Amino acid sequence: MLLYKIFIDPFVQMGASPDLFVQTLWEGLVAGVLYALIALGFVLIFKASGVFNFAQGIMVVFGALTLVGIYEILVRWGISQENVAAFLALGLTIGVMFLLAFAVERIVLKPLVNQPDIILFMATFGLTYFLIGFGEYVFGGSSKVMIADQLYLPKGFIDLKILGGVVSLQKIDIAAAVIASIMVTGLALFFSKTRIGRALRAVADSHKAALSVGISLDQIWVIVWFASGLVALVTGIMWGARSEVSFALEVIALRALPVLILGGFTSIPGAIVGGLIIGIGEKLGDFYWGALLGRGIESWLAYFIALVFLLFRPQGLFGEKIIERV
Repeated sequence: MLLYKIFIDPFVQMGASPDLFVQTLWEGLVAGVLYALIALGFVLIFKASGVFNFAQGIMVVFGALTLVGIYEILVRWGISQENVAAFLALGLTIGVMFLLAFAVERIVLKPLVNQPDIILFMATFGLTYFLIGFGEYVFGGSSKVMIADQLYLPKGFIDLKILGGVVSLQKIDIAAAVIASIMVTGLALFFSKTRIGRALRAVADSHKAALSVGISLDQIWVIVWFASGLVALVTGIMWGARSEVSFALEVIALRALPVLILGGFTSIPGAIVGGLIIGIGEKLGDFYWGALLGRGIESWLAYFIALVFLLFRPQGLFGEKIIERV
């Protein structure tokens, strides 16, 4: 009976209610694209420095809080047109993310060139808790509402008749999927086809070798951290528009860890594929197996999938297998 509920009953439900299956699949697709966008920020930093950036999660929160905080200041200063204030706040927030990237390069990374990877990794821990404390001091610890209307982000639903039923697509989810897909594709092409992308791969292979051929670590790290900051800002806007802006978003950002394990820490296509697998897998698992395994399945299923991949393919789907001779 248990085997029937695990392996047979979900497919029976899919056949009986195909519209619910499509609805769940769509929600998983949207979540997967956003997970891929978060994972892309991790991948960019790892490709440039060979170090996992633990601070990427709080950068998502910090970017979103900065946008909302600057918008509120501009409104208090008398900018009556909300849309003007919102886009001005967006431009200023992009500037803040660039200053953050520059500060990280100057204060954190530059003094640690050629140090062991674990030193740089622990430095990102310190950056995480600094941004948490600084963010709480400047913006407070309470949740904030994302300025979705002021940025012309769509709201409402689109109902589609599919397979004899109705599938409701939230407009903000459609916008999030489109924007995230464009950003992922654009960054993938930029870092794979341009001179900066080749320099980035050289820096990831060896800091000393990159310096010996004239590659500026300063410029590469600022560019990559700025790109990662933009990814974090867009992710914060989209997640915030779907729920709210709070420090809880950091936990959602860390859900990208299984995505990295599946796709590989150095692969941009892997971040995309891994994000879709995790996003769709979470939603389908919660909908069809949640009643059997507990409704908290969505919080741990991704990590279980990642554990299985670690056992059989630890380098991920698109990661390179590292062979060390001793």
